[in-house]
Amino acid sequence: MRTDVVRLGRLSGERTGEMMQFLSSMHADRCIADADVLVDIAHVLMLDRQKVIEHEITRQLLPALLVLHDEGIPEEVFDDRFEDVHAGIEAMLIESVGVDVGGRMHMGRSRNDEVATCIRIKLRDDLLKQMAALVKVREVLVALAEKHRDTVMPGFTHLQHAQPTTLAHHLLAYEQMYSRDFDRLRDAYTRVNLSPLGAAAFASTGYPINRELTARLLGFDGLVTNTMDAVASRDFALEVLADLSILMANTSRLCEELIIWSTSFVKFVSLDDAFCSTSSIMPQKKNPDTAEIMRAKSGSVFGAYSAAMMTVKGLPMSYNRDLQEFTPNIWRGMHDTKACLRLLIDMLASATFDTERMKQEAAKGFSTATELADTLVRNYGLPFRTAHNIVGRAVQKGDLSLATLDAAAQELGAGLSLTAKGLTQEKIDEALDAVHSVALRRAPGGPAPFATKIALEECRKLLDRDSALVDERLAKLSTAKDELIADARRLVA
Repeated sequence: MRTDVVRLGRLSGERTGEMMQFLSSMHADRCIADADVLVDIAHVLMLDRQKVIEHEITRQLLPALLVLHDEGIPEEVFDDRFEDVHAGIEAMLIESVGVDVGGRMHMGRSRNDEVATCIRIKLRDDLLKQMAALVKVREVLVALAEKHRDTVMPGFTHLQHAQPTTLAHHLLAYEQMYSRDFDRLRDAYTRVNLSPLGAAAFASTGYPINRELTARLLGFDGLVTNTMDAVASRDFALEVLADLSILMANTSRLCEELIIWSTSFVKFVSLDDAFCSTSSIMPQKKNPDTAEIMRAKSGSVFGAYSAAMMTVKGLPMSYNRDLQEFTPNIWRGMHDTKACLRLLIDMLASATFDTERMKQEAAKGFSTATELADTLVRNYGLPFRTAHNIVGRAVQKGDLSLATLDAAAQELGAGLSLTAKGLTQEKIDEALDAVHSVALRRAPGGPAPFATKIALEECRKLLDRDSALVDERLAKLSTAKDELIADARRLVA
């Protein structure tokens, strides 16, 4: 195959292998190679319909491109002697059908708008897969929450026993986080799925192109209108990387809790052996390695976002070669996030929770002291701050018996007697019961089984809506691709 056809005119001199490797984007270009073929087909169809190229040229170009679509791109296209996959495909076509035919494919466009279009095609596909994975994670969390609406457990602040809650309430907190992650990616998709094709280098082209046609053929929802912005901007990808970073921060928090909960001194959860490893020297060990690697992968995604942001922060308009270093960060961030979510789905679904252990811990550490203070307010007319101080003083004494509470009230209340107000040990024991405390918290979003039942109903509605949205967008892109290839086949039939 010939050397890089792009360099034959303006430049001379041989590059060293080290130089070629330094300048080549081929490693990242493998991610967009299939998209590039689709862009080529759409561009040629547009050139034909606009009569920029003769029909006979089209009938020779399209079969060669359809072979690449059907059989895949040969390995020699990715050789480092080509600066990128676009030059490699063009060189292959010229070798196959001759320069008089293959050399016309690039009319009316630049590698600048070509690569920007390919990135958006690949990214939108990955976004929809990511959104589908988020739906599945949420479905698992909802299923677990439904199973554990009555599972009482301790809730924590500052990693200290705070108030009792339910496992359903805890899991639904993460479902809410992932629901917002879905919303962010859904919104980002609307800015990703716009076509820059036709911007050429940055100033468009004098050929009578039809940008709306290529956008429709490739399944885009519209255009990136300004042609300079179309080739120069990467904020659509920065937005996605920022959203993935938030998603991975949420995932890391969930993994952190699963790691803590699986320890021998907490014992709230047992992760399936498939997601754990053992020690090379300590035969008793069961280590939550998968969750730990997920926790670490969040740093990789954060790094991809930071590196991408630093690449573009000082770039003048319009296209600069620095953007070549930007692109691998998109695929690294997306790859690590997808890998983590796929494993998280199965890790959560196969986990078993020790409900008795959770219940044992639920009322420890005076975690129901708040409900006792609330009882003094509701049933005995004390101001909340007075009740708070009385219960706090009793906790300091290490006992929440009637005698200790009465003594604390005497100390703080200038002669106040809780016994005289009708407080009994039976009422204290009822207030301190974790199940009773949780059942009272029926307000929207609370931990009571009544509240989590309503929350789960709403979650299912949103999941149905979000799942349908992903299916609709996937179907639209699939239809556009099928129609594009069918149009090309009809034209050369």
